[in-house]
Amino acid sequence: MSKDSKFLISEANRCLLCKNARCQTKCPINTEIPEVIRLYRDGEVDKAGEILFKNNPLSVVCSVICPHENQCKGNCIKGIKGEPIDFYEIEEFISNEYLKNLSLKPEEELKDRIAIVGSGPAGITIAFILAQRGYKVTLFEKNEKIGGVLRYGIPEFRLPKDILDRIQDLLIQLGVKIRPNTLIGPVLTIDKLFDDGYKAIFIGTGVWNPKKLNIKGESLGNAHYAIDYLKSPTVYNLGKKVIVIGAGNTAMDSARTAKRNGADEVSIIYRKGSEDMTATNHEIEEAKEEGVKFELYKVPVEIVDEGVIFRETEKITDVDGNTRVIEKEGTEALIECDSVIIAISQTPKNVIVVNNAGFITDHGLLVTHKGQTTREGVFASGDVVTGSKTVVQAVADAKNVADEIDEYCKSLRGKQ
Repeated sequence: MSKDSKFLISEANRCLLCKNARCQTKCPINTEIPEVIRLYRDGEVDKAGEILFKNNPLSVVCSVICPHENQCKGNCIKGIKGEPIDFYEIEEFISNEYLKNLSLKPEEELKDRIAIVGSGPAGITIAFILAQRGYKVTLFEKNEKIGGVLRYGIPEFRLPKDILDRIQDLLIQLGVKIRPNTLIGPVLTIDKLFDDGYKAIFIGTGVWNPKKLNIKGESLGNAHYAIDYLKSPTVYNLGKKVIVIGAGNTAMDSARTAKRNGADEVSIIYRKGSEDMTATNHEIEEAKEEGVKFELYKVPVEIVDEGVIFRETEKITDVDGNTRVIEKEGTEALIECDSVIIAISQTPKNVIVVNNAGFITDHGLLVTHKGQTTREGVFASGDVVTGSKTVVQAVADAKNVADEIDEYCKSLRGKQ
């Protein structure tokens, strides 16, 4: 969370306000970082907050969970010979202050109805943009609260859920209707939505099917998938010794959550080296500080009642200079544990595709062109199109799709 004001002012004053700021160009949503910092320096927090919110309705979220070391912070010119600017700390403070007194209303009142299926980062972004433009927006969420991966895939210690409650209040203020506990696909079909007068439908259902290891024992009672575990960790009895397979941020979240929920020993086991881990350095270091252990160059072979059997791996370089990881036969060994959490990525559930005709998928992901799926009037973006990506990338893509939906609806009005 944000640090004290003295630190934030110090960081803002260290900024060079670069004209061709690398921090801005490396931000997936092109946040106007120098201008925001300049306004903050001048005490114009509200104006700075307005710029952030208009550019990114989830600025308050991205300031907390973005991989800053790969984006703004990692590309700050000050970081070449010294310490980079912690812009995200400034962004978090400004965004929180701005939301405290923000009042939103539609620019006009349109008759067109828009259905948004899924209330993750993409769905929330589309809802904000189109509701502000005057569309009648209904947000369908299969769970009891909005947020998608933000609420059910990221632990509270990384992203406080009251942020999402504030975002929901703003959506309701804009006139967005929210239907919780509603699964679109098998009962309420795409055809039914169109029959009820929706001009366009947006699908932002994310990736909620865990990717399997495809090894023996994956269905045993001591094996769990990270995406399921993080949704409601307190209902799991993992025991005292836990193994997490994977090395992304989801694996780190699972390991740290397990420690917080009673596990004495948690180990992350990965088939490659530390330099190959997809989790950010910050998340890896946080896990280490909390006592999570790391075992590298091991690949799971079988899950058994006593734990997991792993085989050692090694990285080799071929004659062309290409490196790859191979398994070392005869090195199988059991690592005992009470439970194992599998955290090696996710895929879409495809409930809509299975129950509704007209969609083409590629490896389970929806195929789109400028945001429109292969079904007329149905749009999609976010992880259900790209696979698992960052929240800020989902917001950036959703902004473009919102414009495409707007143009599509205008074209329909022009034909009437």
